[in-house]
Amino acid sequence: MNVEQFYPLFLKAEKVTIDSRKINTNDIFFAFSGDNFNAASLAEKAIEDGALAVIVEDENFEDKDQNIFYVPSALEFLQNLAVHHRNHLQIPIIGLTGSNGKTTTKELIHAVLSQKFNVQYTYGNLNNHIGVPFTILSIKPEHEMAVIEMGANHQKEIELLCSLAKPNFGYITNFGKAHLEGFGGFEGVIKGKSELYDYLKSNQQTILVNENDHIQAEKTSDYHSKITFGKITSDYFFQIFSDVHFVGLDFQDVKALSQLTGDYNFTNLCAAASFGLHFGVPIDQIKEAIENYTPTNMRSQIVKKDNKTLVLDTYNANPSSMTASLHNFITFEGTKTIVIGDMLELGEESVVEHINILKTAHDLGFNEIITVGKHFKAVDDSSKSFENTAELIEYLRSNKIQSENVLLKASRGISLEKAIDFI
Repeated sequence: MNVEQFYPLFLKAEKVTIDSRKINTNDIFFAFSGDNFNAASLAEKAIEDGALAVIVEDENFEDKDQNIFYVPSALEFLQNLAVHHRNHLQIPIIGLTGSNGKTTTKELIHAVLSQKFNVQYTYGNLNNHIGVPFTILSIKPEHEMAVIEMGANHQKEIELLCSLAKPNFGYITNFGKAHLEGFGGFEGVIKGKSELYDYLKSNQQTILVNENDHIQAEKTSDYHSKITFGKITSDYFFQIFSDVHFVGLDFQDVKALSQLTGDYNFTNLCAAASFGLHFGVPIDQIKEAIENYTPTNMRSQIVKKDNKTLVLDTYNANPSSMTASLHNFITFEGTKTIVIGDMLELGEESVVEHINILKTAHDLGFNEIITVGKHFKAVDDSSKSFENTAELIEYLRSNKIQSENVLLKASRGISLEKAIDFI
């Protein structure tokens, strides 16, 4: 079975999946096998459950009469099928990467462009070598454009994802201290994320540039096919404003106040608005999209609980985003407690980066500082440093936080959101 032969069958499918528990009628099941399990053994059950076809990596389970097809590598076949489908698409695709703010920016871009177009986009954080093909394969004839998020923690990953998605437009949110271990330091982050620029340049596609980011400006200074924002001389110039905890943008006296906290979200709003203006979305509809977008993904999310204001930012954390969150949170009126958890994947720079964040927290003068995770525990000798979230919860059962404002910020692996019910 090759991709060209299989493609007509794919066009009849509802969706593709690798989860045998979520198979619906006319789905295509890719039976990804692990070291300890042969997923091909689920092929017949998948057909019984309504699957249109199954891709297996074990010849013994092939049954072409039942649309069970053998391929040497299900992953490679998935990726090749995505490329084949992409080659048949005639719509603009926006590729998006960066160290911080990818998912929020992707959702904002989707919200803005959806005011005028039928837009497909990456669901959740399915932004890797499996998730990107899934998004491409979810693009249907009715879709008029797509926004594809690309995540990476090593060199060459963005290059691979670009070869699959083949974006016509691209934006890098920022270059921050994330995944330092995998990228080999901050310079490695810049090089790895810039693989999106490399693809766009080599294929004469369009780059969205925040001209206030000197790295973005420098990396694209010799390239002419770009959309710019950030400066008065840019294609689009936005001004920032805020109301209580929330940040907004002002474009030609039209003010759009988001439900996002933190000045660091201003550039995310600018990116979405810039794409909207470029594709002809009226500014009043951009305003509507921005104001109606509600963060529900533990990213810059504000929640009122009893008499407290909680800032939930527990999906990801690195030194850059942690620093920005702390500086934003200190501006809140009233007493303030921070609950900060480990920043993961920092490699040999982990100790110094956790020390720096702890120092920043003390220098800013929060009313209470609570740390969670073994990395913070190693550098924080206070009585309010906990090995894990379970220990924190035990503490909170009998020691309620008294502050009016509480920030929860940590890498996803710390699961800090589990403590919300105890605050």
